[in-house]
Amino acid sequence: MRPGNWPGAPLSSRLPDEYPPIADYALIGDCHAAALVSRQGSIDWCCLPRFDSGACFTRVLDREHGGFCEVRPEVESNLPPSRMYLEGTLVLVTTFNAPGGHARLIDCFTMADSETGPSEQRELVRIVEGERGTFEFSVSLAPRFDYGAVDPWIRHLGPQIYSAIGGDDALLVWSDFDLEPGKDRHSLHGTATVRPGERVRLSLTSVDPAKIDAEGVSDIGGANGVDQRVERTVATWREWSERLEIEGADAEPAARSAVVLQALTYTPTGAIVAAPTTSLPAGRGGRGSRNWDYRYTWIRDSTLAVRTMARLGCEEEAEGFRRFIERSAAGNAKDLQILFGVGGERRLTELELDHLEGYRGAQPIRIGNSAAGQLQLDAYGQLLDQSWRWYQRGHEPDDDYWRFLVDLVEAAIEHWEDPDRGIWEWRAEPRHFVHSKVLCWAAVDRGLKLAEHCMRKAPERRWKQAREEMREAVERRGYDRERGVFVQSFDAKDLDAAILRLPSVDFVTYDDERMVRTADAIREELDWDGLLRRYSVDDGNDAEEGAFVACSFWLVECLARQGRPEEARATYDRAVATANELGLMSEEYDPETDEMLGNFPQALSHLSHLEAALALAGTEGEGSARGTEPSG
Repeated sequence: MRPGNWPGAPLSSRLPDEYPPIADYALIGDCHAAALVSRQGSIDWCCLPRFDSGACFTRVLDREHGGFCEVRPEVESNLPPSRMYLEGTLVLVTTFNAPGGHARLIDCFTMADSETGPSEQRELVRIVEGERGTFEFSVSLAPRFDYGAVDPWIRHLGPQIYSAIGGDDALLVWSDFDLEPGKDRHSLHGTATVRPGERVRLSLTSVDPAKIDAEGVSDIGGANGVDQRVERTVATWREWSERLEIEGADAEPAARSAVVLQALTYTPTGAIVAAPTTSLPAGRGGRGSRNWDYRYTWIRDSTLAVRTMARLGCEEEAEGFRRFIERSAAGNAKDLQILFGVGGERRLTELELDHLEGYRGAQPIRIGNSAAGQLQLDAYGQLLDQSWRWYQRGHEPDDDYWRFLVDLVEAAIEHWEDPDRGIWEWRAEPRHFVHSKVLCWAAVDRGLKLAEHCMRKAPERRWKQAREEMREAVERRGYDRERGVFVQSFDAKDLDAAILRLPSVDFVTYDDERMVRTADAIREELDWDGLLRRYSVDDGNDAEEGAFVACSFWLVECLARQGRPEEARATYDRAVATANELGLMSEEYDPETDEMLGNFPQALSHLSHLEAALALAGTEGEGSARGTEPSG
């Protein structure tokens, strides 16, 4: 052990002071919780036991004082590490290279198989495996609970077993590293030598602190037990991945996006988090206030999630998310929110934490999200469209669910003329967003279709009249006749990439001349080095944002379904190039600095990537039966 490297020196003393690029991080998770692992082998972000729990590792938001778990070789090398996921899994392998050989670091959350059922405990495992040459590795474990606010109480519970406790958080630590408490008594450190074929392991398990006692934790570790749980995790991931129905030239990156989306799904409820992080800045240069908490589930993602996952063969997951939204809304429109906690929680009070520096100094650090109280009219259409597509797959709404859908249609008719915050959660003054009006139209249209096909009673004459009024208003006030394009909001000239979604709900066809002109105008006016901005107008935030990754994939789908495969392929390749070498994508991208921006990885980016890949596969004649399924 080298005492100068351990606390009381600053926690960041073993790594450079500067924040690594977001692309340097990898995701591991178990469909309950997630963590970000840096290229250098440091877990810099992790919330346990749920995606939206208080973080115990926060170094991604505070390089000096944030908690972390670092495993790395002691030898200095100019050869960079390489990374990959084991095929069909979210088990990360980082290979450390040196002139004398190489060794692997295996990282994952362990998962139960289908026979044993879900585990109540979240276990994060790190395994160092020698391959060629002899390596000395060090481990430094410095949890900081409640987003870095609480230093843990470290206790030695028995041979190779420690606990770290603070407030209502606790970790049980087992390792065959030779661990010792640091000088500050709030961290653990150790070293181990590995030779070819040898392994050294670290297991971190999130537990209820009230249940920790010296007699009750002796069975948490053991080399064989850890190895078996990792092998089971690999098998569980591969069993899930083998169900995916993806073919064509883009099958491999599409499958990676599907695995990411499954990892971001909270299995107990079926909710999908928008991202596993909070407050990674979407403002360029790390400036401004575009720092949001995305560890919740948004209705805006529901249509893409249900449609896409069902088309890939994951109907159970799609049904889970559909039912989650129905439950969380309590079966009626007046209690509908546009986002919920992963357990269905409704109160997501937005707070700012002032004890963290922020990624590259970006402030504020937010937990919670006040957008939960916004009016976003598109939610009605997304839920009705989701239900219509679910019916097309052979699932008819029962009586209770039909009453819920009728309630949603009535709410869309009642509120469609109101200004709202729109799909982008506008924090400036509400507007009459065209996308929102069209999704209200979709709510009524899908309600009428369901009533007809399911032989359900509905006030069809009144609904048809409302549908026509909505269409007439959009075509009169949301369409620029001089240019022949749809615009962002009523009586305005500005464009918005969200308008690329209009054909997905059949308001217009993809090859409608108005839509072709709109796609071309959006590509021309919102283009940024082959990618798309969301819009160009001032939205009330004080920092310039980057290109929005999902929007580029929406353009791919639009171009592909307009019969323009070469243009679609070029746009797709440019958008996919924003991913890191592991296939992970952020919310936004800065083409000038080639850096990811915003929370990471972003579910909407991966959902949109899958839709674009399926659209391309159908256009290029390479899709499976599901891949060629028409969007509308």
